Amino acid sequence: MARLLGTLRSSQPVARFQRSCGLFLAGEEGGSGSSSSSSSSSSSSSSDPADRSRDRGACNGAAALRCRAATGSGTPGGVRSGRGPQGCTQKYIVKNYFYYYLFRFSAALGEEIFYITFLPFTYWNIDHSVSRRMIIVWSIVMYIGQVSKDILKWPRPLSPPVVKLEVRTNAEYGMPSTHAMAATAISFSFFIATTNQYKYPFELGLVAAFVFSTLVCLSRLYTGMHTVLDVIGGALISAVLLVLLYPAWDMIDHLLLTSPFCPLLSIVVPLVLCYNYPKLDYYSPTRGDTTTILGAAAGATVGFWLNNQYTAPVYASKSFQLGFPLISSKMVVVLARFFVGILVVLLTRWLMKSVVLGVLGYWYKFPIRDLEARRRLEVEVPYKFITYSSVGFTATVIVPLLHELLGLK
Repeated sequence: MARLLGTLRSSQPVARFQRSCGLFLAGEEGGSGSSSSSSSSSSSSSSDPADRSRDRGACNGAAALRCRAATGSGTPGGVRSGRGPQGCTQKYIVKNYFYYYLFRFSAALGEEIFYITFLPFTYWNIDHSVSRRMIIVWSIVMYIGQVSKDILKWPRPLSPPVVKLEVRTNAEYGMPSTHAMAATAISFSFFIATTNQYKYPFELGLVAAFVFSTLVCLSRLYTGMHTVLDVIGGALISAVLLVLLYPAWDMIDHLLLTSPFCPLLSIVVPLVLCYNYPKLDYYSPTRGDTTTILGAAAGATVGFWLNNQYTAPVYASKSFQLGFPLISSKMVVVLARFFVGILVVLLTRWLMKSVVLGVLGYWYKFPIRDLEARRRLEVEVPYKFITYSSVGFTATVIVPLLHELLGLK
């Protein structure tokens, strides 16, 4: 068992998966791929995370703090380049562009661009209760996953032999994969919350949730960001948390909507968690990402409570089902809600970022473009928390009111 876990934690299975999908380090393409990979395996086996200490070395992510993305252009099958370990240029070759774009898109399903579009969409157009459950589960799962990374301190795959297609997340530790955790939590919480309320085949919903989470999990291997054990661990942890939280869904939902202490606790508890986030000996984006998630959930939770107190418009249509016409009056309203809402949300994020950074810069005497100053605890936490709690509040309170004003009910 220990040997199996060591293999799953090593970089070689990730490199083999990339090669099987047509992604090679320059010089490994074609027939030389297997020989190069095997030689790489023998020469670097002693430096693989499975066979070395858990300290982050130059090849497993610490130097990524000094890297900046520089993905080059190229013709199909041509050489592309990106920043690799220690700031050097890592050249790679894409032989199969179907997998390349499929997994790059799938990786984006675990990023802010997905959260800031899909979660509000469900609130505006599907069902408030479904959205509430997903947001609560997502925030709990992500907090546990982010904190676990910085407690376990397991390194990411080595490069070489792995091709690294991302830079920012490479500055974090690897275990567990929060992409895998979020994908599993969101897809299956959506499936569980809707399966008894809306008319669609149970098997279809189950397969859709499985395919969604699987694509995101595989994308973390393809992009070289996680080992197999990271991905499996993330998915399993998320599944266990879903099983534990499911019996308490209704109780948590009732408290969020009715407890007079909900607004206060929704702000205070996440702030305390953010200010007491595990400290590292170097800067990592995990604290800022965690603050973003908890801030958005806090703002949304306050919005849930206010909506229940003042009976904001509720979008909960029992007629929602798969197979509605692509062009209909209902579909036009759905799209109008979405685009109006997203525009307001993005404007809120831009405005609050500018205002909060300006105030903090004036208070702590630093220029707002000073990246190092923005990474300080006393700046990063309030900056991220206020910005994204405003986003969450806007999405759940301001946007529905605007929809009602515009007649988009």
